[in-house]
Amino acid sequence: MTALPNLFGRIENNIQIPRSLKEISTIADNEMSPEWLGLTDHDRDVIWKAVKNLYRTGAYPALSICIRRHGEILLNRSIGHAQGNGPGERGPKVMATPDTPFCLFSASKAVTAMLIHLLEERNQINLMNPVSYYVPEFASNGKKRITVQQILSHRAGIASFKDIDPELLFHHDSMMELIYHAEPTAIHGHELAYHALTGGYVLGELVQRLTGDTIAEFLRVNVQEPMGMRNFNYGISAERYPEVATNYLTGLPVVFPMKQFIKRVLGADLATAIKVSNDPRFYQQIIPAGNITATAEECSRFFHCLLSGGEFEAKRIFQPVTVERAVREVSATELDRTLLVPMRYSAGMMLGNYPIGLFGPAAPHAYGHIGLTNNFCWADPERMISVALLTSGNPVLGSHFYRLVNLLTTISRRCKKVFKH
Repeated sequence: MTALPNLFGRIENNIQIPRSLKEISTIADNEMSPEWLGLTDHDRDVIWKAVKNLYRTGAYPALSICIRRHGEILLNRSIGHAQGNGPGERGPKVMATPDTPFCLFSASKAVTAMLIHLLEERNQINLMNPVSYYVPEFASNGKKRITVQQILSHRAGIASFKDIDPELLFHHDSMMELIYHAEPTAIHGHELAYHALTGGYVLGELVQRLTGDTIAEFLRVNVQEPMGMRNFNYGISAERYPEVATNYLTGLPVVFPMKQFIKRVLGADLATAIKVSNDPRFYQQIIPAGNITATAEECSRFFHCLLSGGEFEAKRIFQPVTVERAVREVSATELDRTLLVPMRYSAGMMLGNYPIGLFGPAAPHAYGHIGLTNNFCWADPERMISVALLTSGNPVLGSHFYRLVNLLTTISRRCKKVFKH
């Protein structure tokens, strides 16, 4: 076993990798011939090579990817170990497979948002109404007029809390009380600032107030079971917790100013956030903004449903107009005051951009979400692809970055546009 040489030498906190990845790679048996999907075998090989090159950076103990094109599976593969092969670990190793569930982290937000849009489809909520119309406790300290739409589009002015106690994640009512008593930084929706955790809790509370069910139960009944997914819900049962890929802090050491930046976004430093994400209690909670567990195939399945106007295998999950509303741009590219980068959002989704964006080059109509820090789930209607890249490594900076960009670029270039908006 030898570590792959990289730009930063031994500074990075990465894993060792074998010279050959064949023995730690799994290819699912449900891949379709590329020729039937408008690609060639060479196209798929080039994409897979980019995936393997990304793994070879050592930043990801486990990596799983699924790409659908025209609804059929082009790629459904995994590399690495779900447990036992983190940086410095010497315990028993458990192979990752395409059936391994990963924590989606913030990619969960896209799913949570679609549940709110489903309520609007059923006339149970109006996104233009204040949150306090449905949850009166939310009105305190100047939040009376903040709308559901502003929560969905990260314009509610309650982006984060300083030095939040991670234990609060295990106490739902305490977290809600903290949000109820929070003072907004803006109340008119003029301030774009990514809400890492807070918005999700508000949306989860809305679902429960309006349906009488937890958001997990609402997801199970309306999406998970109708789409035949074993996973794809908030957390996971205690019995199945050992199946979830363990998360690891990898990449370059997180130091000032990046350390302070991440703490401002998450309310805790990255090492603490990852430690909490491996706590069994984390998976016994409903954290609408960040703890759905799913396989890459299930995530690709969900985004294919959106790409198909809300239909999956002749089952109507969302009405087409519901999907259109959910992915419609709320405002043009603008500096996100939390993430400190230009972003485009819909009411619940991160949007692609031109000439380059989160989901590769020349993909301005793509929509989806990323999750801490290297999970990518999206659909691109011009290319008719739905993609999920899930990883158990959480690097911020490091030699992985170039190869991650290269993979996103390769997917966009090999899956050529079919339609133009």
